[in-house]
Amino acid sequence: MSGLQPLSDNLNSECRALAQALRELFAELAVSVRRCAARCYVDAGTLSRYLAGTRVPPADFVDDFLRHIEDVRGTRVEQAARERLRVLRIAAVRTNASIGQAVQQLEGQLEAADREVRRTSVREEELDHALDGCRHAIDDLDERLTELEQPSGSVRRPEPLDADREAILEERNVLALHVARLSTELERTRRRAAFAEARCELLERQLEVVERHRGAVLPEPELVRLVDPLEAPALVAGFRPKVLLVDDQRPNLMALEAVLDTHGHEVVSVASGREALKALLESDDFAVIILDVQMPGMDGYETAAHIKRRARTRDIPIIFLTAVGNDPEYSMRGYAAGAVDFIVKPFDPWALRAKVAVFVEICLERREHALGRD
Repeated sequence: MSGLQPLSDNLNSECRALAQALRELFAELAVSVRRCAARCYVDAGTLSRYLAGTRVPPADFVDDFLRHIEDVRGTRVEQAARERLRVLRIAAVRTNASIGQAVQQLEGQLEAADREVRRTSVREEELDHALDGCRHAIDDLDERLTELEQPSGSVRRPEPLDADREAILEERNVLALHVARLSTELERTRRRAAFAEARCELLERQLEVVERHRGAVLPEPELVRLVDPLEAPALVAGFRPKVLLVDDQRPNLMALEAVLDTHGHEVVSVASGREALKALLESDDFAVIILDVQMPGMDGYETAAHIKRRARTRDIPIIFLTAVGNDPEYSMRGYAAGAVDFIVKPFDPWALRAKVAVFVEICLERREHALGRD
């Protein structure tokens, strides 16, 4: 079996199962990858990737491969074996399609965040320019006031000068109010620009997590575990980051738990905003909070406001989970409440895993850095 690569270490269960089934059939041929590839009408590199699990083969290849097996055996491959291979291939294709959807979703969010960066940068320049103009105008008016107020010996100033002085002062006051308004808007614009820049960086990191595994994806529980719990200094020191899930619907919590339950962090699920605040009082080891917007009693916005008011919890990133769609009004209200991201139901599991993975990674990096300082 010359040229056969080992199974990739970074495979989910679907891709691994398909690759193992293909390898079992390939082992019966007792030929090199190159000879088998020629008989199945593919190049050797492509066949090698199919057998290593790093690429899902098309249906046509599977048919050609089975025909070649039958030629060597001299008998037909059992129908049950054919059906099993077909089911395994469909499962692997669906997994990779989900990753593709996650990439598309994250790329769209990154593009929107990048547009916001450009828009706020342009507005920041406009405001800076307008402020400079107003300040220069105020300086000119101050010079004119100084000239009017300079003593002119025993010569009495004519009455119109008093009117000029009042007009200059009134114009100066108007400009001063305009400067205050522009300064306030400039500060808000700078904050929006900084938030958009930070969001771009987060989305780029999230894309790296998903794109890294387009062809060969990590097992379901492994994607979020970017740092090995047995090797990470922060975890060795007894630190295990938590992910807080907040949703009043138990089926929603179960779906989130199934997607995010891993060995690298602990998942804590609660059914209300008040329970979330209680959980945050009991521990501050949370890497990220997944918070449902629409809950009875204390909704997601109110819960987020309480979280951001507390010194111990204000820096924990919040991802809002909502079923109301991509309405900008809801997004802006969420960001104003302190959210770092918005996910619309039904959510893409790979996109959600990637987002959580980045915040868990950031939490571990901060913890390790803090331990290093100590």
